[in-house]
Amino acid sequence: MKKAVIVFSGGVDSVCAVSFLKSKYELYGITFSYGQKGNNEIRVAKFFAKKLGLKQHKIIDIKFMKELYGDSNVLTSSKKKIPSKFEYSIVVPIRNAVFLSIASAWAFTLNAELVVYGAHTGDQHYPDCRPIFAKKLEAAFNQGEIDGIRSKLRKNIEIWSPYRRGLSKSDLLKSGMNTLGDSIFKTWSCYSNKKYHCGICESCNNRKIAFEKAGIIDKTKYLK
Repeated sequence: MKKAVIVFSGGVDSVCAVSFLKSKYELYGITFSYGQKGNNEIRVAKFFAKKLGLKQHKIIDIKFMKELYGDSNVLTSSKKKIPSKFEYSIVVPIRNAVFLSIASAWAFTLNAELVVYGAHTGDQHYPDCRPIFAKKLEAAFNQGEIDGIRSKLRKNIEIWSPYRRGLSKSDLLKSGMNTLGDSIFKTWSCYSNKKYHCGICESCNNRKIAFEKAGIIDKTKYLK
């Protein structure tokens, strides 16, 4: 079976992307601890890695990024308040480039053909989620391993996302629901670090809207 490495946060998007691809690929998950406030996602990623039968699951500590990011964004800054709707302060500078670089390095060593992250059509506000970004990064990474690819020591990689397939968050939820059932409500979307989803941050609000659009009764536990 072909191999794929997925950036696996424990959120709805990456968990459902695994459910979408698992029949076609042997999946390897990679989760990043980068100093994010919502670090419950790491615990949840461990749970779903086992539940979905990932071949391997690695948790990579890159907390030094928190110091580099400083107060540039609300997800790593202790001083900034998380908004309830999209503001550019939510964007963590080229976060996906950092994640995909490391994931692609692993993919080349595994001879995997696919590197996956959970960006979907609702992520148009985020430059590093757009298909044009993924395509250019893919070209750069393959160029960086071109000699290995030509000598057949490495495989050409594709950076895949639901966005590149035209899939929305609600599309992902429908796919995930078929595979996971009510376990899907254990995924973690919240930007805060509380016991339950806060229910008011931008990510929680997007989660609520996506379940509604998918026609799925949302059984997530929200504080509000």
